[in-house]
Amino acid sequence: MNQERRDRLRDAAIEVLAESGSRGLTHRAVDAVAEVPQGTTKNYFPTREALLRAVMERIVELHAAIPRVPPDDRAGLAALLRGLLEHVVGAGCVRVRALLELQREAVRSPWLAVPLDTFAAADFAFLERAQRSAGLPVTPERAAALVLALHGALPHLVAAGPATRTAAGLDDLDRFVNGLLDAVYGSE
Repeated sequence: MNQERRDRLRDAAIEVLAESGSRGLTHRAVDAVAEVPQGTTKNYFPTREALLRAVMERIVELHAAIPRVPPDDRAGLAALLRGLLEHVVGAGCVRVRALLELQREAVRSPWLAVPLDTFAAADFAFLERAQRSAGLPVTPERAAALVLALHGALPHLVAAGPATRTAAGLDDLDRFVNGLLDAVYGSE
């Protein structure tokens, strides 16, 4: 099969899922967004499960392509975390919204929980390594607290509610990240 067209369909499916939710993710909707003839998506991904799997695979691929240099110190870690959060409100916003929809769908489709769990576990491991690389006194509890706080911020960042962002400190990502590091590791 044509990989370029496959990627185009998977990207369109991410967009549909982010914009219309799980119920709006149909083969016809993906065809329309991808601007391909009706039935094209169904030829590549014949079932709804295949389409959801394709979305999950593409999200993992795109996430892996985000540049992430291990930090040398706490300031480098803060810059890395801020950069990841900036990506969420910028170029990665649609992908994160689709990922949040996949997490909701996993409640009803347990098979989807497996790749989501693998994806999240890899993210936790990477961010724990980043904390160690920065020279912080990492424990499993501290590493998890930091990552859970970052993950907890995602819905608020993509919803773009200004009052919530301000209340959570997400209106200033530098302040948020440094405050989070202070909360987990103490101030420098």
